[in-house]
Amino acid sequence: MSPEHNNLSTDQPRPDLQASQDSQDTRGLPVWPSADLLRGQKAVAIDHNGSLYRLQTTRQGKLILTK
Repeated sequence: MSPEHNNLSTDQPRPDLQASQDSQDTRGLPVWPSADLLRGQKAVAIDHNGSLYRLQTTRQGKLILTK
């Protein structure tokens, strides 16, 4: 992660949070609260392997990840 993007409240996942039971099997995976990623914004850009993705919330409170 580049320095300008490294200003999340924490660089570490939240081990005290557990993944939702209705999602795919996520036991043992690190968990980051969406609020930590979005930091009060409706959408953020995520750089992954040279491609930009958009993570956004809907009016219904769901998340959408698009390329």
